[in-house]
Amino acid sequence: MSRTRTIEQPWQRWLIRLGVFIAMAILCVPGLWVVLTAFRPNIEILARPPVWIPERWTLDNFQRLFGLTANQQGLPVAQYFINSLVISLTSTAVAIFVGMAGGYAFARYRFKGKGALFLGFMLSRTVPGVALSLPLFVLWSRIGLIDTQFGLILVYMAINIPFTIWLTDGFFRQIPADLSEAAQIDGCTRWQAFWKVEFPLARSGLASAAIFAFLTSWNEYALASQLTRTTASKTMPVGLMDFTAQFTVDWTGMSAMAVLIIIPALVLTYIVQKHLIAGLTFGGVKG
Repeated sequence: MSRTRTIEQPWQRWLIRLGVFIAMAILCVPGLWVVLTAFRPNIEILARPPVWIPERWTLDNFQRLFGLTANQQGLPVAQYFINSLVISLTSTAVAIFVGMAGGYAFARYRFKGKGALFLGFMLSRTVPGVALSLPLFVLWSRIGLIDTQFGLILVYMAINIPFTIWLTDGFFRQIPADLSEAAQIDGCTRWQAFWKVEFPLARSGLASAAIFAFLTSWNEYALASQLTRTTASKTMPVGLMDFTAQFTVDWTGMSAMAVLIIIPALVLTYIVQKHLIAGLTFGGVKG
């Protein structure tokens, strides 16, 4: 019995592209509004009807952010940025190192309790961060980790490592084990076979895992707002609350800082885009 193959018509492809474009445009509207608000005067924020394109583009919001205007005290944005960068990069580096080792172990070795342990890692990801904020606050306050960068790094490591193990496990499973065995037959040690054969093949997947881990740490707010108190440990998302008062909100200043939060994520994505474009399908053939 022959199977009929459906031929996709040109109009169907264009309809799919149009649908994807409309969906992406809708998703990008909030981000576009934030960026435009960062460059508009405050008087346009509550205008009716809304003013989409600023009638007067200005950098005053960024100048006020850094205290560059007269009689205007800036915020410690530089310290917030350093805190976020140190916390995000450190937690990401540790999560990738541990996650790569854990994912490789799950993909290549058999050991007792492997399935239960892997399931435990995955179940830990089902707990929302907000539900962990109170227990973590009580525990961290007792051991003296409240308002410290190290305390946040530990939290983000615990969040990112299970997810990274799950991703890297899938990446290494797509690499034939025969490649490592062939390298060892040719004289490589187990460690050399990993670094010279398997790691290069999984590099694109590890870059994807690093992006997820970094963005999770960089954008996280719920836990950071509970575990930080002073400028020494506050991150950029927590710093956004400095623009709120009892009865007012400085929307333009908040939008300007939000743009500063977005830029590093875009830069990092651009740097590793060739690895992301390469895809997550690996393999090889030994001749």
